[in-house]
Amino acid sequence: MRPSMFRSLQSAVARSSSAHIARRGYSADSVPERKVAVLGAAGGIGQSLSLLMKLNPLVSKLALYDIAGTPGVAADVSHINTRSEVAGYMGDDQLAKALEGSDVVIIPAGVPRKPGMTRDDLFNINAGIVKSLCSAIAKYCPNALVTMISNPVNSTVPIAAEVFKKAGVYDEKRLFGVTTLDVVRAKTFYAGKANVNVAEVNVPVVGGHAGITILPLFSQATPKANLSDEDIRALTKRTQDGGTEVVEAKAGKGSATLSMAYAGAIFADACLKGLNGVPDVVECSYVQSNITELPFFASKVRIGKNGVEEVFGLGPLSEYEKEGLEALKPELRSSIEKGIQFANQS
Repeated sequence: MRPSMFRSLQSAVARSSSAHIARRGYSADSVPERKVAVLGAAGGIGQSLSLLMKLNPLVSKLALYDIAGTPGVAADVSHINTRSEVAGYMGDDQLAKALEGSDVVIIPAGVPRKPGMTRDDLFNINAGIVKSLCSAIAKYCPNALVTMISNPVNSTVPIAAEVFKKAGVYDEKRLFGVTTLDVVRAKTFYAGKANVNVAEVNVPVVGGHAGITILPLFSQATPKANLSDEDIRALTKRTQDGGTEVVEAKAGKGSATLSMAYAGAIFADACLKGLNGVPDVVECSYVQSNITELPFFASKVRIGKNGVEEVFGLGPLSEYEKEGLEALKPELRSSIEKGIQFANQS
């Protein structure tokens, strides 16, 4: 690594919280107090996500929870010289303390994908975990923004909604499925093919968060590039299969933990900005929606002090994207119904 690159990296990591805050439009004295809880903090995604949230100067309290291993993760992360106070919680009897007073709850809890495993294979284990955690959220921090990472997101978000409905605390504006990794991948792959600066790229991704339900809208990508239909189809397929690409590359030793943690941190940051009144915070997310006939759908949403402030329409679609939209609907509908059915089992 060149010395200049090292110094840049070192500066980015070590920069003071006050400087971060100033760039976000706050003074060090005026930034609101915000508590973030990470449920599943000792896992593959959770550890990296905990680190990234510790680096976020908008977080004043960081609660790390898991069924085991959390004290070590919390001790490690707590040594980082940034603003937030870190506390680790472990086991069912400490879940309440982890959640109480939380403004944002991030849920990466669950088992990871393994080679040959689809997101649907994860369902029975992860659905039960999500159902239990959401019951606790409903009791201890019902007004928090809940960001769901646990797969299959197409089903776990409807599960969470049903749990909150039964508890009488459901607010569709405060429940999000994190599909940011699909956007991150679409941006990266598009930039590589179009030979443009990835930092300037924007690609909306709609639908769901598994396989063909992931629909990147490359026709709306900016900056514009004159890509062939074959290129667009290949980029779409690679975005849809991005998770499988990582699982196979890790050869049974993990899934997309690092990139997912990054994406989860990006979305959590957007939620914190929205809560703090930063204008025009827009991200793609899987939320309750009337954009299509499906009750949940990922599209661009504006995030504000109440959570979802606006769900944006799909905009103009290419013929290929229109075909993809119709093709994804049956699978996404089935996943939604599966989640609702699971949540309503005794």
